[in-house]
Amino acid sequence: MADLKQTPLYEVYKEYGGKTIDFGGWALPVQFSSIKEEHEAVRTRAGLFDVSHMGEIEVKGEGALEYLQKMMTNDVSKIKDGGAQYTAMCYEDGGTVDDLLVYKIKDHDYLLVVNAANIDKDYEWLKQHQTDGVELNNISEHMAQLALQGPLAQDVLQKLTNNHSLTDIGFFKFQSEVSINGRRALVSRTGYTGEDGFEIYCDASDAVAIWKDILDAGEAEGVLPCGLGSRDTLRFEANLALYGQELSKDITPIEAGIGFAVKVNKEIPFNGQEVLKKQKEEGASRKLVGIEMIDRGIPRHGYKVFSGEEVIGHVTTGTQSPTLKKNIGLALLSKEFTSVDAEVQVEIRGKKLQAKVVPTPFYKRTK
Repeated sequence: MADLKQTPLYEVYKEYGGKTIDFGGWALPVQFSSIKEEHEAVRTRAGLFDVSHMGEIEVKGEGALEYLQKMMTNDVSKIKDGGAQYTAMCYEDGGTVDDLLVYKIKDHDYLLVVNAANIDKDYEWLKQHQTDGVELNNISEHMAQLALQGPLAQDVLQKLTNNHSLTDIGFFKFQSEVSINGRRALVSRTGYTGEDGFEIYCDASDAVAIWKDILDAGEAEGVLPCGLGSRDTLRFEANLALYGQELSKDITPIEAGIGFAVKVNKEIPFNGQEVLKKQKEEGASRKLVGIEMIDRGIPRHGYKVFSGEEVIGHVTTGTQSPTLKKNIGLALLSKEFTSVDAEVQVEIRGKKLQAKVVPTPFYKRTK
């Protein structure tokens, strides 16, 4: 693991029983206790994730808004100070550069949070299109990011944030000067699990102390440290896209089902606008859908999906759902095979096994 990139929390993984793997060139914990146990903790109590491998890029200057409107599929002008927005960046052919969050600190001052595997690529893409009056800074190495997720997340974090009422932070809103046991952080009500919770951005040097403080504060509530394994099963059940699986340079945001983050009628043209507008108006030739196995078998990423003898697409993500106890998947299929209850076959170990198209998300919290 020595040749892999490490987050500021790497040295404390073992202290909490972390089992570390190579994740896109990063040494990250896949689990601390077990994936199922951590998944259940987030669904019923709360779990704490180290997501410091994610990237942070500042976009500042008088031309920042106009520039971001050109680069992003969503309408960045709609974000108010203290607000966040989910969006994508696209190539001219509509393929996805990345999906990301845009935080508006104030006028002319934005923070982009990008996927770890795409940090360098995204930064180069942004620099290629940089315009006058725009300053770009990749500050990823100086920042850490923790995610406290689950129905008890607010109760636990509030114990450490006496100077702020966390109820004042609405969904996709943030406060940038929150004190967590005396350490300053930007705290946003966002996440990647389908549950309520917070993402905490802090100086890299404060990460270990904040991690330990949160786990100590949440001990009575049964808060667990969580790894990438449960992060993936949680986001998958909630139908949240993962770059490299549901999204890629070969998959557009419309095909991946995040058309809500594509505003094709913005005044300022953006990369891929014409292709995406056509897909929105006419329908894309492929569509991401949920599938549930009828025969016994687990659909996995990359498995082919058939209708009879015809290959109609592939599985992007699949597993046995810890919450639903069913073998389910997300699959990118030709649109004529995507109606709910349509029967398809997934090729698993050389056998075509029966499955059916089902609605998504597979899981939605009740409050």
